[in-house]
Amino acid sequence: MSTADWCLGQSVWTSLHERIRRQSRRNDTDDLLQTALLHLFERGLEGIDHPEAYVLRATRNLAIDRARREKRIGFTSLDDEAGTEPVCASPGPERILLGREQLSRVRKAFAMLDERTARIFLMHRLEGLTYSAIAGKMALSVSTVEKSIARALAHLALALMTERTP
Repeated sequence: MSTADWCLGQSVWTSLHERIRRQSRRNDTDDLLQTALLHLFERGLEGIDHPEAYVLRATRNLAIDRARREKRIGFTSLDDEAGTEPVCASPGPERILLGREQLSRVRKAFAMLDERTARIFLMHRLEGLTYSAIAGKMALSVSTVEKSIARALAHLALALMTERTP
């Protein structure tokens, strides 16, 4: 039987892939499996009694080699959860300009809110008060507080969504 015939006859690829993923605990399981199969194709099945065990062992050895290499050169995969921080945490000039423009629009829109709505919004967002606490402090119904916050949010969101005028 050729190596290609053996590979085509396998019905356990999903379980093999899952076993390799569990054993190696790495995000590059696909690459490990592909490399191990490439080695198997190059070598052939001669002298291998259990090709599946051979592939599992080869992927384990490849994972160990990669981990050693990564440790030696200080490499971290972009797929690792620990590497989710951006390379440069500070925003670029375009992002800064856009942020300033948005802030300016929100400030203008906030200044256009009536005093009671603005106060209710700030009590909820900045002071962290609940609707019922705000209603109690201002002698209003909870429904009025809800509607005021909804009105403020809609007004501010609309200000952000409108494009700037030159």
